[in-house]
Amino acid sequence: MPEPIEITESAVRQAVEAALAAVDAAADVAELKAARTAHAAEHSQLARLNAALRDVPADQKAAFGKLVGQARGEVNRAFAAKETVLAEAENARRLAEEAVDVTEVALPGRVGARHPLSLLQERIADIFVGMGWEVAEGPELESEWFNFDALNFDADHPARALQDTFFVEPPEAHLVLRTHTSPVQVRALLSRELPVYVVAPGRVYRTDELDSTHTPVFSQVEGIAVDKGLTMAHLRGTLEHFARAMFGEEAKIRLRPNYFPFTEPSAEMDVWHPGAKGGPQWIEWGGCGMVNRNVLRSAGIDPDVYTGFAFGMGIERTLQFRNGLNDMRDMVEGDVRFSQQFGMVV
Repeated sequence: MPEPIEITESAVRQAVEAALAAVDAAADVAELKAARTAHAAEHSQLARLNAALRDVPADQKAAFGKLVGQARGEVNRAFAAKETVLAEAENARRLAEEAVDVTEVALPGRVGARHPLSLLQERIADIFVGMGWEVAEGPELESEWFNFDALNFDADHPARALQDTFFVEPPEAHLVLRTHTSPVQVRALLSRELPVYVVAPGRVYRTDELDSTHTPVFSQVEGIAVDKGLTMAHLRGTLEHFARAMFGEEAKIRLRPNYFPFTEPSAEMDVWHPGAKGGPQWIEWGGCGMVNRNVLRSAGIDPDVYTGFAFGMGIERTLQFRNGLNDMRDMVEGDVRFSQQFGMVV
């Protein structure tokens, strides 16, 4: 608790002079605001003197009230006058800094920028086209059969739950917003002659909350190769080349055993990122494995004759750790300044 204060002409004058000195010393609006808080706000000396009026004898209240009231009025007028002066100076400075020479020849302005996700998606497509692969697209509103059944997801698999997947009414239509671009792989197997080497970039949807590392709408790139005699060695070689093209010649990958319904055996893929923010490190990049025999049968392919491998990773996540970005929300807020920093090459 602050010490009790006695109202005297000396105490009032001292508070006023301290306030006026702070007003004179303020060089900008921020300093003036701090001075107002210190000398005119609720806990200032003048405010305490005003509060002390309740303890003054009744016959002296009028005189002391007038003394304190005039002091507060003087200080408030000083603050208002200085605020006007600083605001005018700020406006003059801005006008000088933002002055436009209307006689100067106008230069063509930049009206926008390519989004880095689009640039990175095209870069990934170029890498695989350079290896002789095709780029395929498919619908974002997808049949549940293509999204789950054809990919060996059981009927009670957690990914089919409403808390993970956007289902479209009516439920009996069995339509979902695709949760991955794997349905494009199935469609490619059904529509193309073998062998098939297809990469499928595109938007996908999951019921995630928007935060620094998740977003309900994001981009994936998935690839599938089906041919005679393909093995995990071909998968690893493809992903090693992809990693070096994305992260530099020193990049390499490692595979850790995992489970996915659509591949067997399956693996989590880490990439050694030599240029990572904070120093070279292993970073989880995506999933991969040999195409499950049931998936091949769903596409009418004999798994005793053909084998295949598949992989997938998030494009936002790739951009995030490839370019040292901390917050995925920057990618979806539509601020052109975010896109402009990347230019035309990611």
